[in-house]
Amino acid sequence: MNAIEVCNLTKQYPKFYLDHVNLTLPCGCIMGFVGENGAGKSTTIKAILDMIHTDEGSINLLGATTEKERVQVKDDIGVVFDSSGYPDNLNALQVGKIQKCIYTLWDDEVYTQYLEKFVIDPKKKIKDYSRGMKMKLSIATALSHHAKLLILDEATSGLDPVFRDQVLDVFYDFIQEENHSILISSHIVSDLERICDYVTFIHKGKIIVSEEKDELLEKYRLVKVSREQLDELEEGAVIGKRVGEYGCDALVNIHRIPENFHTERATLEEIMVYMMKEE
Repeated sequence: MNAIEVCNLTKQYPKFYLDHVNLTLPCGCIMGFVGENGAGKSTTIKAILDMIHTDEGSINLLGATTEKERVQVKDDIGVVFDSSGYPDNLNALQVGKIQKCIYTLWDDEVYTQYLEKFVIDPKKKIKDYSRGMKMKLSIATALSHHAKLLILDEATSGLDPVFRDQVLDVFYDFIQEENHSILISSHIVSDLERICDYVTFIHKGKIIVSEEKDELLEKYRLVKVSREQLDELEEGAVIGKRVGEYGCDALVNIHRIPENFHTERATLEEIMVYMMKEE
């Protein structure tokens, strides 16, 4: 069973079009959802969570097919957005009491453990939190009702590097349960490269690539060549390029270039940047 199946999802806005988005997240895996600001990440996530009306396409979460199943399965989903939705006059203890009324499997003990782990003062009002503290609280609540699927929209935004590292470890521990899955969007691509099994890259409302991270990193390489060498490569070999006065840096498909070319491994971030350059 797949945790998420999105097929031909479309949404038309006056100045933006989500164009037949397809992605599949297998159970037990983490998918990184990457794209520039305005690419369609948040729109796709809101559609997956049934927060907006879509024009076309289908969405399947945790195998739910009927309307009744889709309502029931929401209890198995933990969500973190890039901003806290909790009223500023509440504290963490009050947030926990509210969540207990929403989620049938809410676990006070687990919630308390995460508050302690994330060093969150349970009696401090949210209005006095930093942006990072608000994100920590959102993550704590998402992890405290025994969810099977986490959907995280910029969940590491506003966190310092030390705490980001801690949160990534928490996500990695969560995924050790074979029926647990995570969809996480982030501008910090290095975080995704560390923990993700799959990567989906969306650009201007279209999915550019969606595949296993390791296959993606193996498929593409960076090369430094002359313009003449670049022009000699077969069509489709060059994914993106940066042309300078003395030569070119290019991202290429390693299976479509001569064996004598010297190549360097590309990071996930470099792959995304060069793909956008070509666009």
